[in-house]
Amino acid sequence: MSDHVPVLLVDDLPANLTALEALLTDENITVFEARSGPEALELLLAHDFALALLDVQMPEMNGFELAELMRGMERTRHVPIIFVTAGTADTQRRFQGYEAGAVDFISKPIEPHGLRSKVRVLCDLHRQRQQIAAQRDELAASAAALREADRAKDRFLAVLAHELRNPVAALMGAVDLLGRPRSADQAGIIHARMERTVSHLARLVEDLLDVSRITEGKVTLKIQRIALSDVLNFAVESSRHHMDAGNHHLTVALPEAPVWFDGDYSRIAQIVANLLGNAAKYTPPGGAIKLSARTIGGEIVIEVADNGMGIPADMQARIFEAFAQVEDHRAYAQGGLGIGLALVHRLVTLHGGSVSVESDGRGRGSVFTVRLVQVEGGD
Repeated sequence: MSDHVPVLLVDDLPANLTALEALLTDENITVFEARSGPEALELLLAHDFALALLDVQMPEMNGFELAELMRGMERTRHVPIIFVTAGTADTQRRFQGYEAGAVDFISKPIEPHGLRSKVRVLCDLHRQRQQIAAQRDELAASAAALREADRAKDRFLAVLAHELRNPVAALMGAVDLLGRPRSADQAGIIHARMERTVSHLARLVEDLLDVSRITEGKVTLKIQRIALSDVLNFAVESSRHHMDAGNHHLTVALPEAPVWFDGDYSRIAQIVANLLGNAAKYTPPGGAIKLSARTIGGEIVIEVADNGMGIPADMQARIFEAFAQVEDHRAYAQGGLGIGLALVHRLVTLHGGSVSVESDGRGRGSVFTVRLVQVEGGD
């Protein structure tokens, strides 16, 4: 916030304006001058003045009339007014001035120290009002952000409860079945189902722990020299069950020449696997998904594209926020907590890279792009 505050001087005589401005040159103010009431009103509508010094005796519109107009407008009704007059400041004129909203009434010749002191006090009050207004706006913005975070948390807890209820119910059913007579083949089937369910629960818990660790700054990357093709192929294999479940057609296009970079192998694989899994969730059965990578100007550019649900324009800037979800996409997701993209963003950022999304809108598919720093050579 600037230390300089605007002050309005209104007088029909240029010499008087010059004299008033000269008296205020030592103050941290910016002086605006007007030679008539209408000219002053134009300035008042354009600036937030700390105070206005109005000459009483002006043609066309005198100081009292200008003050009454100022008090009638929301923008200017609280601007302090000091009346200046060359005539006799009798009791009736002073009363008229205070009735018009003046905080003071001074006569010419003006005593410099007294005027400067009054202007300094009013300018300080103006700065304090601005600071209070700024703090009020900040508090309002913080309160709105907290309310939205609270709503997001409630939505997330509802999703979490739903995601945990199904596998827990499945485990309870499997335990019940294990307590009944069964054949060896039936026991094998029950065991396989329980294993898949426990694996799903473990993944949910691990995602939750990852969000917590990253938020609290407790994630330590194990940086090593990585071959791009190795980590991407591993991510593809990790995501293969998503593709098979939806009968998706996955295309992989990688650079022919070896590409190396420094990163955490498991976390990079998690980034790409999450993007592939996200694409599979929101692409209808039989849809197309493509994983591609290339190098551009010292950067590794990894893209995951699909022809699925797409992302509305108003959500693209928020899609990487924790708990942010496209409302009508939930019905198309095959489970999950909706925090995969938030994890992607945070892990990519920890690697000093960036991630972005492009989509032409609903039903037009999406392209997620990860950018990482390339290094020369291998091990």
